[in-house]
Amino acid sequence: MVRVAAVQVAPVYLDLERSLDRLEEWAGRAAAAGARLVMFGETWLPGYPAWLDSCPEAALWAHEGAKAVYARLARNAVEVPGPACDRLAEVARKLEVVLGVGVHERAGRTLYCAYLLFGPDGRLLNRHRKLKPTYGERLVWGDGDASGLRVVDTPVGRVGGLLCWEHWLPLARQALHDQQEQIHLAFWPGVQEMHQVASRHYAFEGRCFVIAAGSLLRRGDMPPELPLAAKYDGPPEKLMIPGGSAIIAPNGKYLAGPVFDEETIVTADLDLDIITGESLTLDVSGHYSRPDLFEFRVRSGS
Repeated sequence: MVRVAAVQVAPVYLDLERSLDRLEEWAGRAAAAGARLVMFGETWLPGYPAWLDSCPEAALWAHEGAKAVYARLARNAVEVPGPACDRLAEVARKLEVVLGVGVHERAGRTLYCAYLLFGPDGRLLNRHRKLKPTYGERLVWGDGDASGLRVVDTPVGRVGGLLCWEHWLPLARQALHDQQEQIHLAFWPGVQEMHQVASRHYAFEGRCFVIAAGSLLRRGDMPPELPLAAKYDGPPEKLMIPGGSAIIAPNGKYLAGPVFDEETIVTADLDLDIITGESLTLDVSGHYSRPDLFEFRVRSGS
């Protein structure tokens, strides 16, 4: 059995250093509760760019507020390698956990939606950039490649992950299924209803455990340079992203959660041995596939 944890808390929005402090604190709590794998949701460092969906002026050409917010986001993004990456490695090493974190990654002046996966020795095991940002996200993120579309061996099992709407890319899913994934990290900003559907479907299709991690975002955290749409009116503590973190078994059933509207750590104990039994009826990379009819390959990029 292996205990895993999805940490559902709010970062210190658009503040990398203070968010790293918060990450270390909450990862420590999860490790103290026995978790050997700990994850945080999509772009937890330093917060999901919710203004793209909630601020009517966010996409206006040459908007001074939008430029200012993007510049602040870029200053607080994670470079790989870089000081923030080193600190994440140290957290994983100190706590002796496998650590998965969603980040804004900065390369030059381009930002990517990415996740970083560290081993308990502090090694960076994988970096994956979102293949195709969704809708308004294309205003702030570049396209990733498939070099990080990998499943890696860790002390807790074979671990892979996808970011948000990548869970609706059938070939991205198949690429990870073909690598005998045992634990899948589903990085979401918040795990609303359709994200729950996608996460449960992934577990059932891939015959793997899924940790679906979401975050929290309060109205008062939104950048003042971009005014919110009227429908988001309310007190500063009003949640715009309400969490929804959950842990799902290979048969698609919930082991823990979903939990909404509170800061918490969602944990479950996984028995990896049940994966084989669940594969009796469905194995999309084995006896339930038809390689005589279909071919599939991944151009991994660089």
